[in-house]
Amino acid sequence: MMTKNIIIKPPPKFTPLQKASLGLLILGIVCFSSWAILGKRSTQPKIDNHKAIPVVVTNVTEATVPLEIRSTGTVEAYSTVSIKSLVDGQLMGVYFQQGQQVKKGQLLFKIDPTPFQADLAQAIAKQVQAQAQVQQAIANLQQASDQVTQAKATRTRDAAQARNADTEAQRYTHLFQQGAVTQEQAQQYHTSADADEATVAADQSAIREAIAAVGSAKANVQNAQANLKAADAAVKSAKTQLAYTTIYAPINGQTGDLQVDQGNLVKANDTSGLVVINQTHPAYVSFSIPQQQLPTLKKYMATGKLEVDALVPNNSAQPIKGELTFVDNTLDATTGTIQLKATFSNTKRQLSPGEFVDVVLKLAQLPNVIIVPSQALQTGQNGQYVFVVKPDKTVAARPVKVGDTVGNETVINQGLQPGEQVVTDGQFNLAPGVSVAIHQ
Repeated sequence: MMTKNIIIKPPPKFTPLQKASLGLLILGIVCFSSWAILGKRSTQPKIDNHKAIPVVVTNVTEATVPLEIRSTGTVEAYSTVSIKSLVDGQLMGVYFQQGQQVKKGQLLFKIDPTPFQADLAQAIAKQVQAQAQVQQAIANLQQASDQVTQAKATRTRDAAQARNADTEAQRYTHLFQQGAVTQEQAQQYHTSADADEATVAADQSAIREAIAAVGSAKANVQNAQANLKAADAAVKSAKTQLAYTTIYAPINGQTGDLQVDQGNLVKANDTSGLVVINQTHPAYVSFSIPQQQLPTLKKYMATGKLEVDALVPNNSAQPIKGELTFVDNTLDATTGTIQLKATFSNTKRQLSPGEFVDVVLKLAQLPNVIIVPSQALQTGQNGQYVFVVKPDKTVAARPVKVGDTVGNETVINQGLQPGEQVVTDGQFNLAPGVSVAIHQ
């Protein structure tokens, strides 16, 4: 087996010059590291509490603030009526101009009435005939009733005679048995009594026939009366059809484009119609609000009617006043909004159907509330706060509880007092206790 000898060399020995160079190298490395560390620290931002930070401030105020919801709406006609003919015929007259304002009851169209007048005359003639038939049937019924009365009177008379004849026949039978009269005489009275009994039976039969005649006469009266009702209905229908030849405006409003010119034939209930009338006095404005605002809306609706202002874009006129009259019963799931409508008197016709307007829904007036510009609010880990400028021109972070936002201002429910100053611009460089320089 072969073995290797391991030779351990002693550490190298440095000359005095080498030792000096190595010391300088180590000192340089330490100095460079210290410089790098100090340089890095010097690049971090440092807040100098003695240097004033320029900021913009505003005074906290107390005021009565209107609580509003703003939206964009569309003007709609209060009601829209498509005028159609209910009968066929030739259009003989048009009594308005396209786009004209018309009043309820104003004559609009005239359709040729000639065929309808003829139908009415024929219906009236049938009505007169039916009336005569009713009168004749009633007269026949009266005659039949009189015959019943006469037949009963005759039966009463004949029955009395029959009783007398029967009494005489019995008396003569008794006399025959006593030998006071002959058999022939007694038989003669019996024959007379039998004849009177037959007459009474005939009278009873006549009464039954007279009563049957009364029933038939009553049926004739009912039939005649039914025919008269049908004739009356025909006359009424003919009058209605004739009335349809004259068409009046059913509402106040503005007429649109005329669909059929004078002289043309029109058809009943034609889909195109004759003209459309839009009622714009009053008028609706339809708009929507986010579903998140619905609880607030319901809260203030419970206190009474809510005012709505409509502003026509690029129009310097005063807002048009109206009131909220409709809240839809279903939310639009696709947009997360709910549809509302406000009603405006629109007496000056400032609103036109289809027009877009700015809508301001006024919920309430918030009296004596603390307000600040919304840009003064900051959000931290513990909620919202503002920087308040103290008398010594330093700032303090003040936590606040906010309420409704109205335009560019926010209601402060707790945390501020009127007259205090809050920072509205420059908050990024601020910290509690920092001095500020107020700039306009």
